[in-house]
Amino acid sequence: MKKINRYIFALLAGILISCGNNSDVATVNSNEHKMIMEEIKKNLQSGQIEQKETPFVPRNFDPYMHGEWIGNAISYGCYREGQAPGQKGPSKEEILEDLQILAKHWNLIRVYNADDDSERVLEVIRENKLPIKMMLGIWLANEEHPGQKDENLANVLRGIELANRFKDILVGVNVGNEAQVFWSWHKMDINKQIQYVRTIRNNTTVPVTIADDYNFWNKPEGRQMAAELDFIVTHIYPLWNGKALDIAIPWMDSTFKDIQSRYPDKQIVLGETGWATTYNPEKKGDGEQGSLIKGEVGLAAQARYLTMHNNWVNENKVTTFLFEAFDEPWKGGGEASGPNEIEKHWGVFYENRTPKESFQTYLQEMQEQQ
Repeated sequence: MKKINRYIFALLAGILISCGNNSDVATVNSNEHKMIMEEIKKNLQSGQIEQKETPFVPRNFDPYMHGEWIGNAISYGCYREGQAPGQKGPSKEEILEDLQILAKHWNLIRVYNADDDSERVLEVIRENKLPIKMMLGIWLANEEHPGQKDENLANVLRGIELANRFKDILVGVNVGNEAQVFWSWHKMDINKQIQYVRTIRNNTTVPVTIADDYNFWNKPEGRQMAAELDFIVTHIYPLWNGKALDIAIPWMDSTFKDIQSRYPDKQIVLGETGWATTYNPEKKGDGEQGSLIKGEVGLAAQARYLTMHNNWVNENKVTTFLFEAFDEPWKGGGEASGPNEIEKHWGVFYENRTPKESFQTYLQEMQEQQ
């Protein structure tokens, strides 16, 4: 039998209550909400097996706004100089500045965790009636790491709350990012991640997925995970896979089609791909930039990639999140890693929110094509 979603029932009751002025009943509903969340938390802490929906009815991933396809999308990291996840996040004013910049070019964004910063992003979208939808992330990592089980639990519970409060803005919830591919530093037990997927799905109404590298989805264990999901998110980086710029898009296209052929009954979303503008060719560890990257890196290369990327996305109508909007100085070890760490330089805008020359060149080319 299909699981009765008491969390959603409580929220719907809250909507009906809010139409009246019965504060006593509203308080009761608030208490019920807390009780339900505590029950979810207790079940997760105890290791109780969450049941898969039976029969499993896939939810429709719908990247549209006012009838228009918005699948040419972008990943959004909101952190500026001196900011980082779990330390200091941006103000609503800073987020509004970012989103007004992005809304000129994209109507669908991706964020990576259900935390205070993502909540502010969602609030800014709603409060300012911005033409933006979002794929919400929930960050998960290996629970053998100290404190990680509690952190995973907190992220999952927050994800449930945000997914229900902002379901009009969300196109989906992504439960874990690169937590299964063999090279991931935060690789986790697949059955544990599935339990989190089921918990999210059984307590929300939005489509649910996980995001991982193509080198997970082309393995047998990918099928076990795919059976739990409404759609699949894959990452395909030509640059990280040693491809030259001239063959970047053909290789990405063939790799994407390979994943499609393995899951003909699932919609496949390209969750990350892009081209960096700076890297450290001498760095052999922590990403192996010097040995893995063979393609040209720089502003001119990114400009060429953006044009080819845009053409591929629009011709194939594949929902694709370009990685990424803004350079993020906190990544790759922060200040200690030096300025040339590649993880800091995938943005099409500099950290100070000015467009890179590569993006300006791309925009000019797009304008000339019209």
